[in-house]
Amino acid sequence: MRVVIAGASGFLGTHLSEHLRVHGHQVTALVRREPTSPHESRWDPGAGTLDAAVVARADAVVNLAGASIAGNPHSRRWTTEVLESRVATTRLLATTIAASERPPAFLAGNGIGWYGDHGDAVVTEDSASLGDAFLTRVTRQWAAATDAAREAGARVCVLRTAPVMDRTSPPLKQLRLLFKAGGGARLGSGRQYMPMVSLRDWVGAVSYLLESRDVSGAFNLCCPRTPTNAEFTQALAAAVHRKAFLAVPAAFMRAAAGDLAPELLGSVNARPAALERAGYDFEDEDVREVLAAALA
Repeated sequence: MRVVIAGASGFLGTHLSEHLRVHGHQVTALVRREPTSPHESRWDPGAGTLDAAVVARADAVVNLAGASIAGNPHSRRWTTEVLESRVATTRLLATTIAASERPPAFLAGNGIGWYGDHGDAVVTEDSASLGDAFLTRVTRQWAAATDAAREAGARVCVLRTAPVMDRTSPPLKQLRLLFKAGGGARLGSGRQYMPMVSLRDWVGAVSYLLESRDVSGAFNLCCPRTPTNAEFTQALAAAVHRKAFLAVPAAFMRAAAGDLAPELLGSVNARPAALERAGYDFEDEDVREVLAAALA
């Protein structure tokens, strides 16, 4: 397959690109500088410029571009950048795909925060998007930006990605060090469900969706058995051979985390129902397996 990837230099994009190349696919990375190899193509989402011929030749386009959410949650500039960097890139790719004579498939990055706080209820791709939390609002606009490609008949998969766990990347990179230092703590009551996925299952699932040409729609990229925050806290503490008796009060989290507080205190008991129906076989099904793979 010929695959075009936006955000190929990021953590997930780097691993996905390497995996696809190893398995014989041709990968072209969209870059915002002068290309340095035949496997790169320049684009400028802010200016709305992109080589339409590169997209037209592709079998699939993957968008992983977007500003990091690891910023100042009290900053208006940060919130604007998080939103616009996702919506602008997705809209440009979707409209370019739509203008192609043979629209390639579009795998569009998104977040599990789309659902909002569902408490203990099991959440699948058929569940509603609830509430007005910042990242929930972002993911709604992010998903809507794919409409042009879908309306043109392209196969569109929206990747509702949970936090991807790997020791070399946030959030686990920082949490591992904190827990090893004895600072591990549950957040608030700890009863809220927090979806996650191992890096190898994220890469495996996205690759599977690229190659499964008869599936489309929204897909939860998370492990099949979502832990509560308390379960995650105890599992990570055990994995790094430490105890975790501390708790961070919810009121403190709301004050400190600002717009991101709902993501830390809200509950999304997600299941990857659409992926499982499509036939993907997870390697890491629960929090212990996810952490074992992530810390290996």
